[in-house]
Amino acid sequence: MNLFNKISLVTGASRGIGRAIALGLAKEGADVVVNYSTRREKADEVVDLIKKEGRRGLAIQADVSKQGEVKKMVEMAIKEFGRIDILVNNAGVFWKTRGVLEAEEEQWEKLMGINLYGVQYCVQAVAPHMIKQRYGKIINIASIAGIGISGKRSIAYEISKAAVIMLTKKLADELGEFNINVNAIAPGYIDTDLLRDRSEESLKELFERVKTNTALRRVGKAEEVADLAVFLSSDKSSFITGQVIVIDGGRRDYFTHSV
Repeated sequence: MNLFNKISLVTGASRGIGRAIALGLAKEGADVVVNYSTRREKADEVVDLIKKEGRRGLAIQADVSKQGEVKKMVEMAIKEFGRIDILVNNAGVFWKTRGVLEAEEEQWEKLMGINLYGVQYCVQAVAPHMIKQRYGKIINIASIAGIGISGKRSIAYEISKAAVIMLTKKLADELGEFNINVNAIAPGYIDTDLLRDRSEESLKELFERVKTNTALRRVGKAEEVADLAVFLSSDKSSFITGQVIVIDGGRRDYFTHSV
């Protein structure tokens, strides 16, 4: 994808989809800033793997829901690498919440703080540098939950991801004149440690349900999402912006525009 010497920042990159994207970018030639919130050891492991690819890596701790920490992170990245060409807003949280009428204030604040405000804070900190260089790629990790309705007791999560999708479109409109592409990726179920944080029986039931409701009869891999993110980070996608690309294997049980 010719990302040689591009500088990227991936939030929530110590595990799961973020980890796969960070490594995917490095394999295509990019240097990577690995953001993490609490898992320093895991972030350092990702940096080590990036360096094995012959690229530069740097782990920076920051809670993306706190604007001050985001500003410091971006300042450190710019000081170390001189610029940021690619921003992947991957950091996010999910847990079951109460129904629409019972969802609690703390649940809303936590989910919105990381899933939505975190994206906005990172863009606000990085975009001015991209505007100056008149070049940038911004990829926001949304979810099919932000497009359709299927899950139960996850109202706050679904709305946070729907807001990320609308934010993506607005950012694409405002930043397009500066040659900055802004797109969103909406994954379905992806096999990561977050997905596997449940009992063996519950995991088996989930996998069977997904197989039944998915055209490709399986859950996705983090590397498959990473491949899409790498493409959107490259100039192969230079005329794509403001789009939400679903990667869900063809889910039938969500009200989306997929199968």
